[in-house]
Amino acid sequence: MKFNPDKHHRRSIRLKEYDYSRPGAYFVTLCVHDRECLFGDITGGEICLNEYGKIVQTEWLKSSEIRNEIKLDVYQIMPNHFHGIVIIRNGTMDCRGNRPIAPT
Repeated sequence: MKFNPDKHHRRSIRLKEYDYSRPGAYFVTLCVHDRECLFGDITGGEICLNEYGKIVQTEWLKSSEIRNEIKLDVYQIMPNHFHGIVIIRNGTMDCRGNRPIAPT
């Protein structure tokens, strides 16, 4: 089924007053612009990552190396989106901007 913005209405399920920089496990979903299938194809019920999908995978796995305030849990790359669980560690540092930055 192709995404149709007139039929498919998503609303945020974020809690209004919750501070999402607090320690805890968070489920994240990132979608490709216009839901274009950029990361690979499903073949035989499994994702076959293309060049871009492999970049997504590499960068996800590097995230906890360059951000010591997080730990990564399970993730799944789909052709047009990504799901993952990221854990913000307790007491590692101020998660509101005072964190290491990846070299450019």
